[in-house]
Formats: sequence, structure tokens, C-alpha cells
Amino acid sequence: MKGLFKPKPRTPAELVLQARDLLKFLDQNTETRQRKREEKMSELSKVILEIRVVLFGNGKAEPNPDACAHLAQDFFKHDTFRLLILSLPKLDLGARQNATHVIANLQRQRVSGRLIASEYLENNLDLMDILLPGYEDGEIAVTYGAILRECLRHQIVARYVLETEHLKKVLTYVQIPNFDIASDAQATFKELMTRHKSTVAEFLSVNYDWFFQEYNSQLLESPSYITRRHAVKLLGNMLLDRSNSAVMVRYVSSLDNMRILMNLFRDPKTMQLETFHVFKLFVANQNKPPEIISVLVTNRSKLLRFLGDFSIDKGDEQFEADKAQVIKEIATLEINDRSCT
Repeated sequence: MKGLFKPKPRTPAELVLQARDLLKFLDQNTETRQRKREEKMSELSKVILEIRVVLFGNGKAEPNPDACAHLAQDFFKHDTFRLLILSLPKLDLGARQNATHVIANLQRQRVSGRLIASEYLENNLDLMDILLPGYEDGEIAVTYGAILRECLRHQIVARYVLETEHLKKVLTYVQIPNFDIASDAQATFKELMTRHKSTVAEFLSVNYDWFFQEYNSQLLESPSYITRRHAVKLLGNMLLDRSNSAVMVRYVSSLDNMRILMNLFRDPKTMQLETFHVFKLFVANQNKPPEIISVLVTNRSKLLRFLGDFSIDKGDEQFEADKAQVIKEIATLEINDRSCT
């Protein structure tokens, strides 16, 4: 008869309580015999899966909003969020994936209209001091990277990363030789530099000199083609964003910056289009410095020949219009011009 009755589903509060107890046990009892730890780890994996079902549904029924809200509230209230992040390296692959989904979902849960993850992270920004260096550990890098990007959805977190030494570390992480880790770091870097537009615009305005000096030397002039390609694409995204218009004008008024972009035209065709989208901003600048005009005129024949032959596989009317305008601007430039006509 016992097998005929299914156990009563645990409440969100009970699930969070058990998860917290198991996480604390595994964290504090490192000397426990292996079999005991394996049993506790198995229990934890099951609880994490149950929590995921509460948050995402079971495939037959949609998640209950009230249950999700209560679970999120308890998770953050008792600091289980931190414990789960700290435990990730110890979990097996399946449990780690489930935990990552849980952590991501919790950051989007609203309680009484409040995004409580944002409030929690504001008081626990030191978690970024744990997550960001995770890129240095190949076993956990991609997992921590996924969580980082969810954290960066919160403006307070993005500002913290931008205003600390972490940003300089991110510039090195995108150059890690491991392709998967570097690509993940690139995704995190893009999220950091494009999501919160006003915060990024303020940061770039204040930190323009050192940031673009490092960006140019480490990324745009990197010996790695992949690094250069990601960098020029992200640069285009940043400069073409209206929030960064003042930064864009400053960047395209630099001859050194333009020389770097012109050199990138030597890269394979797959990268030349991204380079063109940035280079056209130098040409379109209505207040080009004399030294930029001089270089464009000196290299006019080469540039016009290159642009004349430059095409993309798929027809793109906007690209063709932009290219025609760039060709026209360069063709009509004169040394004594102060601006394009």
C-alpha cells in the first residue's frame, strides 16, 4: 500500500530550507567520509531539480507565480543564493546545469513588483569577486560566465564591474587561448559594454584615455584574429550607439585610431565588413582633423581601389549606400579641407 501514495510535494520554503542545510553541510564538513558526502550530494541534486521544476514548470503545467515568488524571497532572504554559487564547482555536470538555470531564473523573479535579486546583489557585490576570476578555472569558467551575464542585467552590478579592476581582467579573459572560454568572456564583455547605456556612456566619458588605449593595443591589435574580429564588432556597436555619440566623435577624430582600422582591412573578408562599419565613421566625420584628411588623400587611390572591389556575398542595400557615400567623400577630399563636403 505504501507505494500507492506519492509523497506530498514540498513547499518552496521547505525546498529552500533543505537546500540551504545540504549546502552548509557540504561546505562545512569537508572531512566527512566519502560515502556520506556522496549521499548528501545526491540529495542536493534532487532538491535543485525540484527547485528548477517549481521555477520552470514540469512540462505539463506552467510554474505557479506565487510559488516562484515565495521561493525567490526565501532564497535571497537566507543567503542560499550565495551558498549555491559557492557550491557550483563541487556539483556534477547535471546538477551544475540545473543550478545555473535556477540562479538565472531567480534573478528575474519579482516579489510585489520588486526585482529582489537587484536589491540582494547591491548588498552582495563581492559575489562578482568570486564569479569573475572563475574565467581562470577551465572547469567552472563557462558556468560562472553564464551567471555573470545574468548578474550584469542589474545596473548596480555592471557599474561595480566597470568601476573596479575587474574590467581590466575581463580584457585579458577575452584573450584566453581556450576558444570556448574566450568566446564566453567575449559574450560577457559585450553584455557589460552594451546593456546599460547611460552607465557605459558615463564610464567611457570619464575613462576614455586608458580604456581605449588598452582596447586598441590588447584587442584591436591582438595577434589573434578571433580577438580582433570580436573587438572591432563590439567597437562598432559601442560607437554607433546614440548614448555614446560624444565618445564616438572623440574616437574618430584620432589619426592613430584610424590607422589601426585601416590596418584591419588586411584581415580576411569576414572581418572587413565589421571594420568598414567603423571606418566609415572616420570618413563621415564632418570635422576631420587635418592629419586625418592628409592620410585619406595620400592613400586615396588604394582606398578607392579597395572599396571599389569590396563586396559582400548577400545583397545589402544599406551597405552599398554606405560604401558609395564613403567612396564619394574620399574622392572629393582636398588637403586644405577642414571637413567633408
